[in-house]
Order: sequence, then C-alpha cells, then structure tokens
Amino acid sequence: MLALPPRPDLDQLRTLAKELVRAAKAGEPPAVERLRAVSAPMRLAGAQLAIAREYGFPSWAQLKRDVERREILDARDVDRLRAILAEEPDLSWTTMEHWGDHPKGASPLGYVAMLRYDTARGKWRDIDRTAPVARALIDAGAPVNGRPGDPETPLITAASYGDPDVARVLIEAGADIDARASDDAGGVPGGTALLHAAVFGMTAVVDVLIAAGAVVHGIEEAAAAGDVTDWLVEGTPPDARVRALVMAAQHQRLDVIDRLIAARVSVDATDPAFGGHPLRTAASDGRPASVRRLLDHGADPDLRDPETGLTPLELCRTSRAEGNDTSGHAEVEAILAPVNGSGAPPAPA
Repeated sequence: MLALPPRPDLDQLRTLAKELVRAAKAGEPPAVERLRAVSAPMRLAGAQLAIAREYGFPSWAQLKRDVERREILDARDVDRLRAILAEEPDLSWTTMEHWGDHPKGASPLGYVAMLRYDTARGKWRDIDRTAPVARALIDAGAPVNGRPGDPETPLITAASYGDPDVARVLIEAGADIDARASDDAGGVPGGTALLHAAVFGMTAVVDVLIAAGAVVHGIEEAAAAGDVTDWLVEGTPPDARVRALVMAAQHQRLDVIDRLIAARVSVDATDPAFGGHPLRTAASDGRPASVRRLLDHGADPDLRDPETGLTPLELCRTSRAEGNDTSGHAEVEAILAPVNGSGAPPAPA
C-alpha cells in the first residue's frame, strides 16, 4: 500500500488519475490491471477510485477529504477548519491515516500538537495559531484525552513536541494532567506529560504543567521544574541526583545546578543509566546559561562523549548542522570555542 507524502497535492493526484485513464485506454497492461484490481471502469472516476484504494482509502472522496484536512491543519486556517467541521464533525477525531511521515496514524489533536516539528524537512520550527486550531477541534467533539487505546494523550504529545499553547488549551478543556502513556508507547513509556516535557527539554511546557498542578514524581522532574527542596534529602539515590543535574542543565535551572553541586553531585558526573552528562547536554541543546554556570563550577569542556567521541563544543555544532540551529547554539559555541582545548575543528563557514 502506498503512503501519502507530507505535502500532497490534490491537483497532482487528479493528474495521475487522468494519466491512468489514458494509459488504460491505450491498452497498457499495468494501467489496465490497476483498474481491474478495483473493478473500476476506464473513466476518470474509476481511476480516482483506483488511486484512492492504492493509498488505503475506500473512496476518492475520503482521500480528498483527508488531504484537505491536513492542508487546513498545516495552514492553521481556523475559519476553514470550523467550516468543514460544521459539515463533518467526525473530522475532529477520526484518525489521520496512510501518511508516510505518520505511519502509525495520528489523531487531529495529536497532529496539531506535533506541528512544531516539520516532518517534511526534519527540522524544528516556531509556529503560531495552534491554540485556536486545537480549540476548534475540541469544540467539534475531539476527545481531550484521546480515544481508548491511544498510546498517549494529546497533552503528552504536546509535552513531547513542546507546544505550550496547545497544552494550555487541553488543560483548560479538562485534560488529565497526570495521565500516563502506555507501556509500549514511543517517547517515555509509562511517563506522564511532565516527564515527557522534562526528558525532551520542553521547558515552556514544564512550566505550564507545574502551574496547572502536575504531580512531581522524583528529583529529576523537580530539577526540570526548578525546585528540588523537597527532594534533596538523605536517601535520594546518587544516580537520581546525577540525572537531576542533567535535567537542571537541560532546562537552565541555575539555582538547582548550584544546589546539587553544593550537595556534592560531581559537575562532570555521567548518568549511569542513560548516559546523560550536564555540560554535553546543555551544549547539545543550546543552553548558554547552563553552559556558563557549569563552567563556573569547573566542568571540563574537553570531556568527550563515550559513545560518539564528541566534546561539548562538537556536540553543539553537530546539533546545529542537523537543523537545530538557534541563537542558543550560536551563543554556546561562542562560550565553548575559546576554552576548548581538544583540537576540535573550527566552525564551518
């Protein structure tokens, strides 16, 4: 079965149908077989049906509808969205299927929560107007906590992809703040929205969730939230404290960095479970304030990642080259370049 590309073009699909009709009428065996496979006549409507079935849709109308729905969501065109939802409310909750960049399908709310990541280009981006789109979907009947059997709620998706506006809309609509992903979900299996936002460095969503009363379950989440007062106690495992320092560096919680290091957590410790390292994490994620503070505490800028062999400076440059180029990464590079003594090559022009 074929999968639709991230940026489908209905006109192109119509052209393909016309070409299929012409080829079938000319007696070309592959074209004839494609029409016979769906018992379709050698007319445009038959060719459109054949193409729709090849993409997994029962009819051309449903293929057209799904392509239009995604186009509207991508454009965040609220007026057009409300118009089609008034005619077909089920478009607010039926799964978006047969897309090459979402092979497991996506709910419309979940899809909007993921829009910060451009799947067509493989890059993160800043976008607006996701909140009114999410609100329109909910008003039309989209279940705020997802459908039974979904691996994660829309709020968890918004936390993973870092959209605080969608997160606020979902919370205002009554989303379960402390719901957990399924044990076989991607991201953080069994994790709450807060844990997802913490692990993926989505500080703005962490702040939204904490303000809404999300439950903190450990020193790692507390560090991401910016307050380890109730967790930095005797009996807190040493590896959890290291992970907390990594989280504090990732979310630029400078007071937490100071408190953990004052509590004798080594500034250059590596998390034995997941391999996280405070300075390398801060550099890779473009967190200049954390990089400065860790260097002030004596972090070694030349310590290489045991898996990749890269220094913090090299990790920063690699992240930029992969499409995560932000002003934060540029600032981190400016901080680390003068103190880097490992012979890392200069930044590319």
